[in-house]
Amino acid sequence: MESSPSSLPASSPAAAGRIVLAATPIGNMGDASARLVDLLETADIVAAEDTRRLHRLVQQLGVTVAGRIISYHEHNEATRTAELLDQVREGNTLVMVTDAGMPSVSDPGFRLVEGAIAAGVTVTAVPGPSAVLTALALSGLPTDRFCFEGFLPRKAGERAGRLADLAGERRTMVFFEAPHRLEAMLRALRERFGAGRRAAVCRELTKTYEEVLRGPLDELLQWAESTEVRGEIAVVVAGAPEQAAGTPEDHVAAVNELVAQGIRLKEAVAAVAEDVRVSKRELYSAVLAAR
Repeated sequence: MESSPSSLPASSPAAAGRIVLAATPIGNMGDASARLVDLLETADIVAAEDTRRLHRLVQQLGVTVAGRIISYHEHNEATRTAELLDQVREGNTLVMVTDAGMPSVSDPGFRLVEGAIAAGVTVTAVPGPSAVLTALALSGLPTDRFCFEGFLPRKAGERAGRLADLAGERRTMVFFEAPHRLEAMLRALRERFGAGRRAAVCRELTKTYEEVLRGPLDELLQWAESTEVRGEIAVVVAGAPEQAAGTPEDHVAAVNELVAQGIRLKEAVAAVAEDVRVSKRELYSAVLAAR
């Protein structure tokens, strides 16, 4: 495992200051951790995606922020990151919070972490609520292997292109979507993945009106078409079903296509064999026999 100053614990003498990524509730204030409350009260600096939401959060938690509050969002992170890193080098503890969930996961924070690692500044996290993991757990779909795809592109052509890239994805996929775009998204998912692909629409997770709808994409689309959807949305989609492996001869063309792209024969055979679950030795022999 790579070792660097950024991996040192906060108590290390080499760590003059530190950055703490702190997860905030995604809906239910009861999910705020004791560590989050303590950090908000004691940190020297609190960097917030939206300072107005931070003020509402601390009011609901009954917390008084003693440190300096700084806005840090997608529109100013490029210019503000260096300033924050300088503050941490001087020995300050900086807590980064976003509107909900863990910073840097489809939210501001990645640029700060990237800069801190490059500068040898200590970064740690206070874990907590996650819309991604909550939706995945409630979906009823396989959780052993999954990927997070965030928001799909808004433009239909770009969205179709992204989904085409995911056509063969076998892992369970988790997406975020705005309520007013959910219908268009589900229609695009149905067109690409098929009407019968299993999925779940998770709405207002951990909140009073939490709702999880599970079923084939066609049924979920019909629901969205007949409903005025509101609230925060996560969509979980089953991965592509495994296909029958077939014979090695069935996959010779796929190997030749990779070779034509400049990939060495053995590497192409290994890649295709792993993907379609056939013997590398038998596939290699089939390729040579076809030449």
